[in-house]
Amino acid sequence: MNNPHIVILGAGYGGIMTTVNLQKSLGVNEARVTLVNKHDYHYQATWLHETAAGTIHHDQTRIPIKDVVNMSKINFVQDTVVAIKPDEKKVQLENGELEYDILVIGLGFEAATFGIPGLEENAFMIGSINSARMLREHLDYNFAMYHNETEKNPARLNIVVGGGGFTGIEFIGELANRVPQLCEEYDIDRDQVRIINIEAAPSVLPGFDPDLVEYAMNSLESRGIEFVTGAMLKECKPDGIVYEKDGKQVEIPTLTTVWAAGVRANSIVEASGFTTNRGKIEVRGDMRAPEYDDVFVIGDCALIMNPETGRPYPPTAQIAIQESKVVAHNVKAMAQGNTELEDFTPNILGTVASLGHNDAIGVVMNNRKIFGWKATVMKKIIDNRYLLKLGGLRLLFKKGKFKIFY
Repeated sequence: MNNPHIVILGAGYGGIMTTVNLQKSLGVNEARVTLVNKHDYHYQATWLHETAAGTIHHDQTRIPIKDVVNMSKINFVQDTVVAIKPDEKKVQLENGELEYDILVIGLGFEAATFGIPGLEENAFMIGSINSARMLREHLDYNFAMYHNETEKNPARLNIVVGGGGFTGIEFIGELANRVPQLCEEYDIDRDQVRIINIEAAPSVLPGFDPDLVEYAMNSLESRGIEFVTGAMLKECKPDGIVYEKDGKQVEIPTLTTVWAAGVRANSIVEASGFTTNRGKIEVRGDMRAPEYDDVFVIGDCALIMNPETGRPYPPTAQIAIQESKVVAHNVKAMAQGNTELEDFTPNILGTVASLGHNDAIGVVMNNRKIFGWKATVMKKIIDNRYLLKLGGLRLLFKKGKFKIFY
């Protein structure tokens, strides 16, 4: 393959790290690399819950692509992907079309609403910088409006979060820190504010260590969080939600419903004719799509089965970053005409969930359980380590999290 064109779709964790790895390993005349992304920045998806709650500024979450990608080596195209045509080896963009020799699909996720009436129209999602900023501004607006209406509206101070997985719990943790600040700023009694988490499973953080789940719930409940488990969200209205528990329906008046209970791979993947499983492409060991030798899939769009559990690995940032190393190696090998490709094996180093800026839980290093301050420090180490891998010391000092004591 002479000077092949490598096209990478999406600058999420998998896409941006694949790009950075390729720019380090490929020679000048070995291949042409094009990165396509809707925005001119990469963002820390695992920090969006902080941006949404207003505990960090969105600029800390956002990393300009030019700060980590060498534009003299990589052709960056800011555009939106409309369709992939694998049989024609083309990608349709809103403003043009690209031909490729090797394609890497890293288009990320979108919310899965499971057909719940009104959810798409009335709920907030934490899926991008802009959606997170909108939620933060909405929270500020409702607190500001509470004392500026003739008749007080309790729905302004009721915040409902659907989903007790990682995103939901981490967002609630940030709210537990942010709401007292909002109450002080807008002269509102903290007892008037309700933060309610609704989870369909019998417990929040399904699959997590039960002792740590109990710690998390106790920590959050002590800061005023209400949990409703074993409950199904039935409807989301502009001014309230309806859930069902034990065969009974309950309505809560609220102007703020946040949906954090499900994501799916970008629908473009399924619409482009690939064979999918739950909307994702079940990749081969070397991260290629089953039907196409020239298409690699990474991150939220890739489905990798765990042979021990018989279930897919969760689409975490940790796995996407690990995948990028193998994908970059295999893309380079193909560009150089090599047919021997590496297989990807996930190496789960641990999992840490924040419960606000001063509390966390985690399982790390051979299933060692940590919580509280130790877990908070570990969470910051994980976040900072990624910045170091992506952009070196300069990016770490610019965007890193170093405040440990509050």
